[in-house]
Amino acid sequence: MQPLATNTPVAIIGAGAMGSGIAQVAAQAGHQVFLLDQREGAAEAGRQSIVQQLQRRVNKGKMEQSALDALINRITPVNELDDLASAGLVIEAIIEDLDIKRSLLTSLEKVCGDDTILATNTSSISVTALGAKMKHPSRLVGMHFFNPAPLMALVEVVKGLATSDDVAQRVYATAAQWGKKPVTATSTPGFIVNRVARPFYAESLRLLQEQTTDSATLDAIMREAGGFRMGAFELTDLIGHDVNYAVTSSVFNSYYQDTRFLPSLVQKDLVDAGRLGRKTGRGFYNYAEGAQKPLPATAEKANSAADTLIVEGDSGPLAPLVKRLAASGLNIIERDGPGRLRFGDAVLALTDGRMATERAANEACNNLVLLDLAFDYAKTTRLAIAVAAQASEQARTDACALLQKTGLAVSQIADRPGLVVMRTVATLTNEAADAALHGVASIDDIDLAMKAGLNYPEGPLRWSDNLGFSLVHTVLTHIQQSYGEERYRPALLLRQNRFAEKGFYS
Repeated sequence: MQPLATNTPVAIIGAGAMGSGIAQVAAQAGHQVFLLDQREGAAEAGRQSIVQQLQRRVNKGKMEQSALDALINRITPVNELDDLASAGLVIEAIIEDLDIKRSLLTSLEKVCGDDTILATNTSSISVTALGAKMKHPSRLVGMHFFNPAPLMALVEVVKGLATSDDVAQRVYATAAQWGKKPVTATSTPGFIVNRVARPFYAESLRLLQEQTTDSATLDAIMREAGGFRMGAFELTDLIGHDVNYAVTSSVFNSYYQDTRFLPSLVQKDLVDAGRLGRKTGRGFYNYAEGAQKPLPATAEKANSAADTLIVEGDSGPLAPLVKRLAASGLNIIERDGPGRLRFGDAVLALTDGRMATERAANEACNNLVLLDLAFDYAKTTRLAIAVAAQASEQARTDACALLQKTGLAVSQIADRPGLVVMRTVATLTNEAADAALHGVASIDDIDLAMKAGLNYPEGPLRWSDNLGFSLVHTVLTHIQQSYGEERYRPALLLRQNRFAEKGFYS
């Protein structure tokens, strides 16, 4: 399917940050753009905000003044819906209200030609429901940009029940021509990103509520070990807790209170207190002038008399860490075993979803220290550990000393199922697998959406494959057994892959 020709006018309704951003994207692609907002002067203000942002690029030598002038000349503020009659694509980016959007769409049908594509930038309202009152709902499609639209690559192209395949394909091709990375999704609650991402916030919030460690440490673990741009608390402070909590609640209610999407009481308290994050000056962190962000908990330098690392069996995902430890000058002995590392009194293993205390009892290994997952053990700067209640203080000291030999900052957390990064990746994978099973989007598009829309270091389904086809299923099974909750039930597709001994991409 061919994209819209660049000589096809595009109209944007709503001149706020998102609408103005979309207008900029369309104008950059060469379209004449009509920008409409019901608030007097808002369309011109939106146009001027684009000028101000791009002028900074010109001043830094990153854009030619002539290019800025040409782009801005393609954006025309207008005052009436009738001014949009010639547009081939109209994208509404107004308030998230079903009735208001429906009214606008039915009005647009009276103004625009039969071939005009009508798109909604909604992030949470059903495209099917929006089209229900239209005479020709086949022309309606979701075109969900991410903020800021000029910088974020992802566009979710969302098909409602009545959306024409031709319309969806043309919008997909147009988004690609505009330099975006489009993915196709069905109109289900949260689409791809706002559904699959819920565990990223939920698991850190639950770990905080369980007093696993503090928010600064959890964020540092997710950044430095997990490879994520921000931890959950930094990110929700940026998004705004009112917004993030509302999205979680919406998805939770839309899925009939499925506990996978259970909102957090910790976050509700922040909302109730008006501590909404950066925009109010206080959330999980204090943003007042002069306030200092708390440092993550880091183990003090430990000393050990041990100088030999014993590698028992296949170290699996820990292999890059073993290689890194070998490069630190340790003597290495390899022998058969269950995939553990021994150093002094410490016995170290990658978490499999069980608490260290439970696993130590099950495997008759008192001095067990569990290691969290890292995105790249060869480069990570921090690693979380959990120590079995049965372990000696010397075992804890030896484990810290071993990891610190490579320059790693060690964060010891309370003994919780799955630790931090592993638990988060497992639950993200689980939600992604469930979305794929239900036809929300393809495996490729789900992974692309999470990388392009949220800057994840890897798509969760590919990440799961890299860990081995059975590890995530094992981790989830053990976490579910620990809590006895449906929240952690392995998705059917994940379970199927486990017994077929294959990954999502094999």
